Amino acid sequence: MKTAMTRNTIHKILNPVMAALVINQAVTIIFRDKMTGKSFEFYHHTLGIVLLVLIAVHVLSNLNWVKTSYFRKTKKKEES
Repeated sequence: MKTAMTRNTIHKILNPVMAALVINQAVTIIFRDKMTGKSFEFYHHTLGIVLLVLIAVHVLSNLNWVKTSYFRKTKKKEES
């Protein structure tokens, strides 16, 4: 039985979690005046750091795609 997670499976988990954290960032900024300092610190700052870590994991898991899409070498046109 194969237990290793494929990249596709990781993204199926990672993408909705990142979406929820992005929504969390927006909601906590909108309602920051209604929150206590400690709850704002946790929900905005701490979960913001978690979001940044997950973004880094997402980019690293797609590193081959990033390299081929953004850092490919352009072929020089032959001059006649």
